[in-house]
Amino acid sequence: MSSSDWPEHFKRGLVVTAHADDAEYGCSGTVARLISEGWDFAYVLCTDGSKGSSDRNITEKELSAIRRKEQEAAGKILGLSHVSFLDHPDSYLQPTLELRKDISREIRRHKPDVVICQYPMRVLDGGYGSGHPDHITAGDTTMSAIFPASRDHMTFPELIDEGFEPHKVSEAWIMGHPQPDLWIDISEHIETSVKALSAHESQMDGRSFDEIMDRVKEMKGERGKGKGMPIAETFRRIYYRG
Repeated sequence: MSSSDWPEHFKRGLVVTAHADDAEYGCSGTVARLISEGWDFAYVLCTDGSKGSSDRNITEKELSAIRRKEQEAAGKILGLSHVSFLDHPDSYLQPTLELRKDISREIRRHKPDVVICQYPMRVLDGGYGSGHPDHITAGDTTMSAIFPASRDHMTFPELIDEGFEPHKVSEAWIMGHPQPDLWIDISEHIETSVKALSAHESQMDGRSFDEIMDRVKEMKGERGKGKGMPIAETFRRIYYRG
C-alpha cells in the first residue's frame, strides 16, 4: 500500500464494529499507520460488550464498564480522536432501522472519507469468530448506513434536525473478506497495534504481551505472504465515488 492507492485528500476514517477489541484484531495496524500519516480516525462500537466473559461472578453491567474502559485505553494508544458507544445489547444485535440511524448519525458526525467495517456475511470455513451474528449485523447495517442512509437528506430527516447533515462516504474497507483486494503493510506499526489489543485485558485470557505479539505476527504474517509485506492487514474495497 502507498498513498497513491487513494486520493491524497483522504484524511478521515471511521471504524464501525460490533464489540470492543474487534477493531484491534482486524484493523488497528492500519489505523495506527494512517494516523501516523496524518489521518483522523474515530471508532463506533455498536454493542455494550456485556456478554463476552466466562466469569460467573461478574455482572453484565460490570463487564460492560470494564470493556468500555479497555476500549478507551486502546483508543488513546492508537491516537483516536473519538470513541462512540451505541450500547445496543451484546449478542442480541439486530439489523434494525434504529441501529442504522445510530450508525448514520456517527457517519454524518465524523464525515469520513473511508469507513472500515466487518464482513456482512457468514463464512462457513470453521474459523472461530467469523460467524458471530453481531459481526454480521454490524457489517451489514454499516453498509446500509453508508449507502444510502447517511447520504440522502430524506432518509432519517430527524438527523438534520439534530444538526447532522448528509455525508457521502467515498470508500468502505471490509475486514475479514475472503477475497481481499487491498493489502496494507503494518510492519512498522505492529507494536502499537498489539499494545492497543493488549489493553483489552478482559479478553486476553491472561496472555502476556509477547504471547499476543507472537499470535498476531503469525496471523498477519500469513496475510502479507506473496505481497512483499512481512505483516499485513487485508480488506475488500467498496467504491462510492463518482
